[in-house]
Amino acid sequence: MPRLPLYVVYAFADWPFAGNPAAVVPLEHWLPEATLQAMAAQHNLSETAFLAREGSGWRLRWFTPTTEVSLCGHATLATAFVLATDVGESPPFAFATRSGTLGVDREADRFVLDFPADPPRPVPHPPEALARALGATPREVWKARDWICLFDDPATVEALAPDHALIAALPDTETAPDGSSVIATAAGGGRGPARTIATAPGSGGVDVVSRYFAAKVGIPEDPVTGAAHTQLVPLWAERLGRSTLVCRQASRRGGMLLCELAGDRVRLGGTARLYARGEILLPP
Repeated sequence: MPRLPLYVVYAFADWPFAGNPAAVVPLEHWLPEATLQAMAAQHNLSETAFLAREGSGWRLRWFTPTTEVSLCGHATLATAFVLATDVGESPPFAFATRSGTLGVDREADRFVLDFPADPPRPVPHPPEALARALGATPREVWKARDWICLFDDPATVEALAPDHALIAALPDTETAPDGSSVIATAAGGGRGPARTIATAPGSGGVDVVSRYFAAKVGIPEDPVTGAAHTQLVPLWAERLGRSTLVCRQASRRGGMLLCELAGDRVRLGGTARLYARGEILLPP
């Protein structure tokens, strides 16, 4: 019976049982897509990352319980963590993906993702269904890959109780190959001192708070979402007048990201914790 290694890693987790759990499955060769999707559905986590060697690097793919997606931050961080701490590989890593080559390096105790920025643009006349789906009317709506809804304060974002069926039925944006999701966000209210990616968030406070609703790809609420911050960081960096931001995703599990806008790239720094290591037993 074929056996595959399996890791479950908490990504963007600064404390136990926080962050976003991802399954990571290293492969010696690619399995049929239907098998990968069935495994991801069985794991029932927001993402399962599959990786296999390709030349001198790695190819990386991400599956939700229902579909393959084009970009995922937390499962990329989890993959780099597994390679560095269990497989014995040394960062920096370069992953070939549907979204091009994505880099991950290590700075102090953090892994830092190098992703393309996805700057949003304002939507003067958003779909009326957006406010109904969220149960609250945003002050502004923007869009990039996803719908981005700006609210006046973090408490409003944290109190949202969205109708996930309505979110799943929202129209896609033009640049959403996997189906648009909805980001709710507000300024976090704390500027604090200047930071670098290697600096842990401290008493300076949180600059940006968000939540991410992705029922269209089988995830009612994603705990911590790197891909969302490729859209949020360009928006908030301009608004707050700073290139480095401490971001908190205010899901039930919660997670912290230290983000930096660097030209047309976004750098996302976070820590990870190994929760489980085991084997997958595939039928022959």
